[in-house]
Amino acid sequence: MSGPLVCGNNFRRRVCSGEVLVGTIVSLNSPQVAEILSDAGFDWLFIDAEHGAYDPLAVEALIQATGDRTPCLVRIPVHEEAWIEKMLDVGASGIIAPQVNTVAQARQVVNYSKYPPQGERGVGIARAQRYGVQFENYLAQANDALLTVIQIEHKDAVDNIRELVTVAGVDVLFIGPYDLSTSLGIPGQVDDPAVQESIAEVLGVCREAGRVPGIFGIAPDTVSRYVEMGFTLVGVGVDAMFLSQAASQALRDVRA
Repeated sequence: MSGPLVCGNNFRRRVCSGEVLVGTIVSLNSPQVAEILSDAGFDWLFIDAEHGAYDPLAVEALIQATGDRTPCLVRIPVHEEAWIEKMLDVGASGIIAPQVNTVAQARQVVNYSKYPPQGERGVGIARAQRYGVQFENYLAQANDALLTVIQIEHKDAVDNIRELVTVAGVDVLFIGPYDLSTSLGIPGQVDDPAVQESIAEVLGVCREAGRVPGIFGIAPDTVSRYVEMGFTLVGVGVDAMFLSQAASQALRDVRA
Protein backbone atom coordinates (compact mmCIF):
# COMPACT_ATOMS: atom_id res chain seq x y z
CA MET A 1 0.00 0.00 0.00
CA SER A 2 1.26 3.50 -0.80
CA GLY A 3 0.88 6.63 1.29
CA PRO A 4 1.50 7.87 4.81
CA LEU A 5 0.31 4.64 6.40
CA VAL A 6 3.34 2.75 5.11
CA CYS A 7 5.62 5.11 6.99
CA GLY A 8 3.45 4.86 10.09
CA ASN A 9 3.27 1.09 9.92
CA ASN A 10 7.02 0.64 9.64
CA PHE A 11 7.59 3.21 12.34
CA ARG A 12 5.27 1.63 14.89
CA ARG A 13 6.94 -1.71 14.35
CA ARG A 14 10.35 -0.14 14.91
CA VAL A 15 9.18 1.70 18.03
CA CYS A 16 7.60 -1.36 19.59
CA SER A 17 10.68 -3.47 18.84
CA GLY A 18 12.72 -1.25 21.15
CA GLU A 19 14.89 0.34 18.47
CA VAL A 20 16.41 3.66 19.56
CA LEU A 21 14.75 6.32 17.41
CA VAL A 22 15.75 9.98 17.58
CA GLY A 23 13.40 12.84 16.72
CA THR A 24 13.16 16.57 17.26
CA ILE A 25 10.40 19.07 17.97
CA VAL A 26 8.95 21.09 15.10
CA SER A 27 7.49 24.24 16.66
CA LEU A 28 7.67 26.64 13.69
CA ASN A 29 4.76 26.74 11.26
CA SER A 30 7.01 26.25 8.24
CA PRO A 31 6.90 23.33 5.79
CA GLN A 32 10.44 24.27 4.78
CA VAL A 33 11.66 23.67 8.34
CA ALA A 34 9.98 20.26 8.45
CA GLU A 35 11.52 19.40 5.10
CA ILE A 36 15.01 20.44 6.25
CA LEU A 37 14.74 18.42 9.45
CA SER A 38 13.49 15.43 7.52
CA ASP A 39 16.47 15.67 5.16
CA ALA A 40 18.80 15.97 8.18
CA GLY A 41 18.08 12.32 8.92
CA PHE A 42 15.96 12.33 12.07
CA ASP A 43 14.09 9.08 12.61
CA TRP A 44 10.87 10.95 13.38
CA LEU A 45 9.48 14.46 13.84
CA PHE A 46 7.54 15.73 16.85
CA ILE A 47 5.05 18.28 15.49
CA ASP A 48 3.97 20.38 18.44
CA ALA A 49 0.36 21.45 17.91
CA GLU A 50 0.01 21.97 21.66
CA HIS A 51 2.33 24.98 21.81
CA GLY A 52 2.97 25.74 18.13
CA ALA A 53 0.79 28.03 16.01
CA TYR A 54 -0.87 25.20 14.11
CA ASP A 55 -4.29 24.36 12.80
CA PRO A 56 -5.00 21.04 11.03
CA LEU A 57 -4.23 22.51 7.60
CA ALA A 58 -0.82 23.72 8.80
CA VAL A 59 -0.04 20.29 10.26
CA GLU A 60 -1.03 18.66 6.99
CA ALA A 61 1.38 20.95 5.10
CA LEU A 62 4.25 19.99 7.42
CA ILE A 63 3.57 16.28 6.95
CA GLN A 64 3.34 16.73 3.18
CA ALA A 65 6.69 18.55 3.22
CA THR A 66 8.44 15.48 4.60
CA GLY A 67 7.35 13.57 1.51
CA ASP A 68 6.47 10.51 3.60
CA ARG A 69 10.19 10.07 4.26
CA THR A 70 10.00 10.74 7.97
CA PRO A 71 7.24 9.62 10.37
CA CYS A 72 5.50 12.56 12.01
CA LEU A 73 3.88 12.32 15.43
CA VAL A 74 1.60 15.20 16.32
CA ARG A 75 1.20 16.44 19.87
CA ILE A 76 -2.43 17.46 20.16
CA PRO A 77 -3.43 20.49 22.27
CA VAL A 78 -6.28 18.73 24.10
CA HIS A 79 -7.65 15.20 24.50
CA GLU A 80 -10.58 15.89 22.20
CA GLU A 81 -11.98 13.51 19.63
CA ALA A 82 -11.93 16.07 16.82
CA TRP A 83 -8.24 16.93 17.30
CA ILE A 84 -7.14 13.30 17.41
CA GLU A 85 -9.19 12.36 14.36
CA LYS A 86 -8.04 15.36 12.33
CA MET A 87 -4.36 14.77 13.05
CA LEU A 88 -4.60 11.12 12.03
CA ASP A 89 -6.71 12.00 8.99
CA VAL A 90 -4.11 14.44 7.62
CA GLY A 91 -1.53 11.65 7.66
CA ALA A 92 0.22 11.66 11.03
CA SER A 93 1.98 8.42 11.94
CA GLY A 94 0.45 8.77 15.39
CA ILE A 95 -0.49 11.20 18.11
CA ILE A 96 1.14 12.37 21.31
CA ALA A 97 -1.35 13.22 24.05
CA PRO A 98 -0.02 15.69 26.65
CA GLN A 99 -0.73 15.70 30.37
CA VAL A 100 -2.23 12.23 30.63
CA ASN A 101 -2.41 11.69 34.38
CA THR A 102 -5.12 9.06 34.84
CA VAL A 103 -6.21 5.73 33.40
CA ALA A 104 -9.50 7.31 32.33
CA GLN A 105 -7.66 9.93 30.28
CA ALA A 106 -5.40 7.32 28.69
CA ARG A 107 -8.36 5.15 27.73
CA GLN A 108 -10.13 8.14 26.21
CA VAL A 109 -7.10 8.93 24.03
CA VAL A 110 -6.93 5.32 22.83
CA ASN A 111 -10.67 5.25 22.22
CA TYR A 112 -10.53 8.29 19.94
CA SER A 113 -7.44 6.95 18.14
CA LYS A 114 -8.83 3.54 17.18
CA TYR A 115 -11.54 2.54 14.76
CA PRO A 116 -14.28 0.18 16.04
CA PRO A 117 -14.29 -2.32 17.59
CA GLN A 118 -11.15 -1.18 19.49
CA GLY A 119 -12.36 2.40 19.73
CA GLU A 120 -14.74 5.03 18.38
CA ARG A 121 -12.68 6.93 15.81
CA GLY A 122 -14.92 8.43 13.18
CA VAL A 123 -14.60 7.60 9.48
CA GLY A 124 -14.18 10.22 6.79
CA ILE A 125 -12.44 10.76 3.46
CA ALA A 126 -9.03 12.35 4.08
CA ARG A 127 -5.40 12.51 3.03
CA ALA A 128 -4.43 9.52 5.22
CA GLN A 129 -6.24 7.17 2.82
CA ARG A 130 -5.27 9.13 -0.27
CA TYR A 131 -8.62 10.90 -0.28
CA GLY A 132 -10.56 7.66 -0.50
CA VAL A 133 -8.42 5.81 -3.05
CA GLN A 134 -6.91 3.61 -0.33
CA PHE A 135 -9.97 3.78 1.94
CA GLU A 136 -10.53 0.07 2.60
CA ASN A 137 -6.84 -0.73 3.02
CA TYR A 138 -6.38 2.16 5.41
CA LEU A 139 -9.30 1.15 7.62
CA ALA A 140 -8.06 -2.42 7.71
CA GLN A 141 -4.56 -1.43 8.86
CA ALA A 142 -4.87 1.81 10.80
CA ASN A 143 -5.47 0.34 14.26
CA ASP A 144 -2.29 -1.70 14.01
CA ALA A 145 -0.23 0.86 12.09
CA LEU A 146 -0.63 4.14 13.96
CA LEU A 147 1.21 4.98 17.17
CA THR A 148 -0.47 6.17 20.36
CA VAL A 149 1.79 8.03 22.78
CA ILE A 150 0.80 9.45 26.15
CA GLN A 151 2.93 11.99 27.96
CA ILE A 152 3.99 11.53 31.55
CA GLU A 153 4.67 15.11 32.59
CA HIS A 154 2.99 15.58 35.96
CA LYS A 155 3.63 14.14 39.39
CA ASP A 156 0.10 12.69 39.35
CA ALA A 157 1.02 10.64 36.27
CA VAL A 158 4.13 9.37 38.04
CA ASP A 159 1.98 8.40 41.03
CA ASN A 160 -0.34 6.50 38.69
CA ILE A 161 2.35 5.02 36.45
CA ARG A 162 1.73 1.37 37.44
CA GLU A 163 -1.88 1.72 36.34
CA LEU A 164 -1.09 3.73 33.20
CA VAL A 165 1.24 1.05 31.80
CA THR A 166 -1.66 -1.42 31.85
CA VAL A 167 -3.88 0.56 29.46
CA ALA A 168 -4.33 -1.42 26.26
CA GLY A 169 -3.61 0.54 23.10
CA VAL A 170 -0.99 2.85 24.60
CA ASP A 171 2.28 2.22 22.75
CA VAL A 172 4.67 4.67 24.40
CA LEU A 173 4.85 6.50 27.71
CA PHE A 174 6.82 9.64 26.92
CA ILE A 175 8.22 11.79 29.73
CA GLY A 176 8.17 15.58 29.50
CA PRO A 177 10.85 16.57 32.06
CA TYR A 178 10.16 20.30 32.00
CA ASP A 179 6.45 20.13 32.81
CA LEU A 180 7.24 17.37 35.28
CA SER A 181 9.69 19.66 37.07
CA THR A 182 7.03 22.38 37.19
CA SER A 183 4.50 20.01 38.78
CA LEU A 184 7.11 19.18 41.42
CA GLY A 185 7.53 22.87 42.26
CA ILE A 186 10.98 23.27 40.70
CA PRO A 187 10.30 24.67 37.21
CA GLY A 188 13.01 23.99 34.67
CA GLN A 189 15.28 22.16 37.10
CA VAL A 190 15.21 18.88 35.22
CA ASP A 191 18.49 17.69 36.78
CA ASP A 192 17.11 18.06 40.30
CA PRO A 193 17.14 14.73 42.19
CA ALA A 194 13.35 14.81 42.58
CA VAL A 195 12.85 15.02 38.80
CA GLN A 196 15.50 12.41 38.08
CA GLU A 197 14.00 10.04 40.64
CA SER A 198 10.59 10.39 38.95
CA ILE A 199 12.16 9.75 35.55
CA ALA A 200 13.91 6.64 36.85
CA GLU A 201 10.69 5.38 38.44
CA VAL A 202 8.72 5.72 35.20
CA LEU A 203 11.50 4.04 33.25
CA GLY A 204 11.67 1.16 35.71
CA VAL A 205 7.93 0.52 35.62
CA CYS A 206 7.89 0.66 31.81
CA ARG A 207 10.68 -1.87 31.58
CA GLU A 208 9.01 -4.19 34.09
CA ALA A 209 5.77 -4.01 32.11
CA GLY A 210 7.45 -4.37 28.71
CA ARG A 211 6.25 -0.94 27.58
CA VAL A 212 8.18 1.51 25.42
CA PRO A 213 9.68 4.45 27.37
CA GLY A 214 10.23 7.82 25.69
CA ILE A 215 11.64 11.16 26.77
CA PHE A 216 12.65 14.62 25.52
CA GLY A 217 15.79 16.60 26.21
CA ILE A 218 17.20 19.91 24.98
CA ALA A 219 20.86 18.96 24.81
CA PRO A 220 22.42 16.01 22.95
CA ASP A 221 24.49 14.94 25.96
CA THR A 222 21.36 14.83 28.11
CA VAL A 223 19.50 12.71 25.57
CA SER A 224 22.51 10.42 25.15
CA ARG A 225 22.38 9.82 28.90
CA TYR A 226 18.69 8.96 28.65
CA VAL A 227 19.43 6.45 25.89
CA GLU A 228 22.09 4.85 28.07
CA MET A 229 19.48 4.58 30.83
CA GLY A 230 17.17 2.63 28.52
CA PHE A 231 14.86 5.14 26.82
CA THR A 232 14.27 4.26 23.17
CA LEU A 233 11.90 6.84 21.64
CA VAL A 234 13.74 10.11 22.27
CA GLY A 235 13.45 13.70 21.17
CA VAL A 236 16.34 16.17 21.15
CA GLY A 237 16.13 19.91 20.71
CA VAL A 238 13.64 22.28 19.10
CA ASP A 239 13.77 23.77 15.61
CA ALA A 240 13.62 27.38 16.82
CA MET A 241 16.48 26.79 19.25
CA PHE A 242 18.60 25.12 16.56
CA LEU A 243 18.15 28.22 14.39
CA SER A 244 18.85 30.65 17.20
CA GLN A 245 21.91 28.82 18.49
CA ALA A 246 23.47 28.30 15.05
CA ALA A 247 22.86 31.92 14.04
CA SER A 248 24.29 33.25 17.30
CA GLN A 249 27.35 31.02 17.03
CA ALA A 250 28.02 32.09 13.44
CA LEU A 251 27.79 35.73 14.43
CA ARG A 252 30.14 35.25 17.36
CA ASP A 253 32.62 33.41 15.16
CA VAL A 254 32.68 36.19 12.54
CA ARG A 255 32.99 38.98 15.10
CA ALA A 256 35.79 37.13 16.85
